[in-house]
Amino acid sequence: MRVATWNVNSVKQRVPRLLPWLDQRQPDVVCLQETKLTDVAFTELLGAQLAERGYEVALAGQAQWNGVAILSRVGLDDVVVGVEGAPGFPDPEARAVAATCGGVRVHSLYVPNGREPDSDHYRYKLSWLAALRDVVKAGPGEAMLCGDMNIAPTDADVFDPAAYVGQTHVTAPERAALTELQALGLHDVVRERWPSERVFTYWDYRAGMFHQDLGMRIDLMLASAPVAGRVAAAWVDRHARKGTGPSDHAPVIVDLDEAPDGDIGPVVPPPSSRGPRKGVKLPQAK
Repeated sequence: MRVATWNVNSVKQRVPRLLPWLDQRQPDVVCLQETKLTDVAFTELLGAQLAERGYEVALAGQAQWNGVAILSRVGLDDVVVGVEGAPGFPDPEARAVAATCGGVRVHSLYVPNGREPDSDHYRYKLSWLAALRDVVKAGPGEAMLCGDMNIAPTDADVFDPAAYVGQTHVTAPERAALTELQALGLHDVVRERWPSERVFTYWDYRAGMFHQDLGMRIDLMLASAPVAGRVAAAWVDRHARKGTGPSDHAPVIVDLDEAPDGDIGPVVPPPSSRGPRKGVKLPQAK
């Protein structure tokens, strides 16, 4: 079973990229984030074309902002929208949907950004993650949490830790919240498979960050031990970030039990610009 996660940053804008990518990579389960469409609008836009490809769809949509989805051609059972007990900001947001696909409880997640450390939105992020932990703790033993976690787990997951001082995504409370989630027995399957490789999933659109490979790894696939033990390949599809009209995130792909493309490395294709870069400011800091 091939499981993928992708923050598409507006599914309406990404249709010319999404459908050919589905045909090329042939994922069995796809978790999408930042769809930015209501459920009705998503279905009108893509329902027929996804059905032609054999996908059932679970949606948690919201106009203009947020929005998550699960596409599955291996079953879609016990769909739950949202995270029980999670706060809103100020109202509930479309940030989570879960379903059982091929015997695995799959969560498509778009964790709140946090905006600025110690802000109301930052505290909302931490409370939301605490509620997610409670839900996962009570859930089945075979599970995958897939999505844009908006947290870089360690300094190795950003191009230069010094560039992120004072920014969200890297603060100790955020990383502690992620660690508490993983303490339930979840494995960061990409990092465990490639412990010392340079792997990013997000690059700012501005300042040539992608072409210089100045990114972050914030799109994660966390799997419980029974699922993690089935991983045959885990990689970032960097090719999907190239070309015309891309999302600012690349898909992450995990193959369970067998790897149709082989165990092909952490990033496909490798970045054109390699190695650490120091002294580069984030675009928003300029």
